[in-house]
Amino acid sequence: MSNDTSLTVTRTIDASAAEIFDVLSLPSRHVELDGSGFVRSVDHGDRITAVGQTFTMNMAGDHMGGEYQTDNHVTGYDDGRLLAWETAPAGTEPPGWQWVWELLPQGPGSTEVRHTYDWGKVTDKDLLAKVSFPLVEEEQLEDTLGRLAAAVASD
Repeated sequence: MSNDTSLTVTRTIDASAAEIFDVLSLPSRHVELDGSGFVRSVDHGDRITAVGQTFTMNMAGDHMGGEYQTDNHVTGYDDGRLLAWETAPAGTEPPGWQWVWELLPQGPGSTEVRHTYDWGKVTDKDLLAKVSFPLVEEEQLEDTLGRLAAAVASD
């Protein structure tokens, strides 16, 4: 599902919400989950346990001229159900895009996972001229869900 300023993909994964949340809330696992190919490694990031935390990722992409870092500011947290963060170039305030993970239990061993990439709050005209949103395509988000399913299955 998509609109002009966000993309949402959904997949039912054969695992409990707790098992999936365990993987998602650990920034060091994000490189194996990333379907965009931008995430290289975690620079700093403990397990996500609350709104207000920040984790830093090492990234690479032509849109930023090669290697760069992002600070990810946790804006949504509900244990086992919701994780959300706004991403910013390291050392700056978030310019308005966010990543949201929603987990909807479908029974003891099945969870609907909804992953949203939302850039609707980006208003910086220079940034909008530099970055062509969506930077991550729907197929890449779907690949991320597939990688998440594989990661949970292998744990």
